[in-house]
Amino acid sequence: MQSKIELSPEYGLLEVILAPGEKLVAESGAMVAMDSSVKLTSKARGGVLKGLKRKMLGGESFFQSTYEAEIQPGRVLLAPGAPGDIKEVLLNSGQSLMIQSSCYMASTPDVQLDTKWGGAKGFFSGTGMFLLKATGPGTVWITSFGAMAIQEIAGGFTVDTGHIVAFDETLQYHISKVGGLKGLLFSGEGLVAKFTGHGQLHIQTRNPASFAAFLHPFRPVEKSN
Repeated sequence: MQSKIELSPEYGLLEVILAPGEKLVAESGAMVAMDSSVKLTSKARGGVLKGLKRKMLGGESFFQSTYEAEIQPGRVLLAPGAPGDIKEVLLNSGQSLMIQSSCYMASTPDVQLDTKWGGAKGFFSGTGMFLLKATGPGTVWITSFGAMAIQEIAGGFTVDTGHIVAFDETLQYHISKVGGLKGLLFSGEGLVAKFTGHGQLHIQTRNPASFAAFLHPFRPVEKSN
């Protein structure tokens, strides 16, 4: 399998070339184009129960698409729904990456996907009650809203929850308000995640909630008679 990321960071496009017999798993709706030699099937990966768990708890698609080059090599082009970047993460056997809901795009078939309870801290942070857990060996491709940067954490690091894309399972975190309740209400900032430990944290340069708030005054409003 060969892969290449183009047009980053604004409008990332992933190109994967599959050798005969190789497969690629991706979120439903991520496909841009593919060679006619590639076979596409959609199903609830891991069965109906796991599919429902990803959909209801992790915010991911119930169905996932599997691309397979059966007889001859084939090319698949994938892209995220929002304008932004794509990163390739190689996972060793047993190594896990915690992925923010909607930031998972594709992976090799050996990567195990599951949800992990984020607790109330995830619920109140607006990051969703569940994170998607990807466990190697294999390769996973994650996406961001805006460009993506990697922070090497060795100790402590604080980040706005709306800018989190993914992080190593070796990192611990807890959610807190910026400057207490007064800061939450009047500073314009929200909640932050305080990470500790050693590992990598992937962050995005744009916050979807902030962008929605920016667009809100411009939305058309229907006047009542």
